[in-house]
Amino acid sequence: MKFLLLLLLAGSPKKDSIPLLLADPTIFTWKGTHYAFGTNANDGFHAFVSKDLVHWADSGLALTKGASFGDKGFWAPQVFHHHNKFYMAYTANEEIAIAESDHPAGPYKQKELRSIPADKKQIDPFVFFDEGKIYMYHVRLDSGNRIFVGELNKDLSGFIPGTLKKCMQAGEGWENTANAPWPVMEGPTVIKKDKQYYMFYSCNDFRNIDYAVGVAVSNSPVGPWKRYEGNPIISRKNTGQNGSGHGDVLLVGNKWYYVFHVHYNEQRTGPRKTYIVELKWGKGFPAMIPATQRALFNDL
Repeated sequence: MKFLLLLLLAGSPKKDSIPLLLADPTIFTWKGTHYAFGTNANDGFHAFVSKDLVHWADSGLALTKGASFGDKGFWAPQVFHHHNKFYMAYTANEEIAIAESDHPAGPYKQKELRSIPADKKQIDPFVFFDEGKIYMYHVRLDSGNRIFVGELNKDLSGFIPGTLKKCMQAGEGWENTANAPWPVMEGPTVIKKDKQYYMFYSCNDFRNIDYAVGVAVSNSPVGPWKRYEGNPIISRKNTGQNGSGHGDVLLVGNKWYYVFHVHYNEQRTGPRKTYIVELKWGKGFPAMIPATQRALFNDL
């Protein structure tokens, strides 16, 4: 009992703290420090820093409008390390851009303000390295939000011609509970585990209380993808929070986590709050551990 009490106290936010309000959150870990980013500002992206995934501090803007491509709609960032540099892939103006920095918390900048060339609007980038190739999963806006993948060239400036491929699009049932004419599948995150590729994705409009997370598996980073029969793995039915979705997977030690956003409350969608939950793996697919779910807080 004493140990449990100490554990609960260690994992509790400070009294002078406020909810972390990051939509489309991602957490990048570097040398024992965690950096959280997400959709939360009109003028770029803030970085929040933590040593324990519990106590977070705002370190200011990691990417500022004017220092990199875009002047509106700064959404869904992802940070990764490549060739001794840190990179942020992000959405702005419903296009995708990649900026670089010497530090995980930024500042992220571009020498030339530019986006990844595309013939359609595209959002929600996720860059993935595998066997010498660089893939970028993303969402193209084409009669719906559909997940695509393309291989990036070595300087990350664009797709290698002929490599763009559709991965999946929203179907029926839980993936489109409103029977919307513009079906939404978005927020892709891909990991490799036990020689298989797992794609985490979210479906429904983010304002829909049924916004939720599913997972699909493939033997190849470019598919084909097979949906898990137990989907959705994260939804309001097991989180108790409306609009649970669009996040990122992280591995800390031997524990897997999914960080995601939820609606502000039952009456309002935003600003969206940031939650995290531990995942367990069984029968080849992940499931959330409900008792580990908690909100993230910004210590003032």
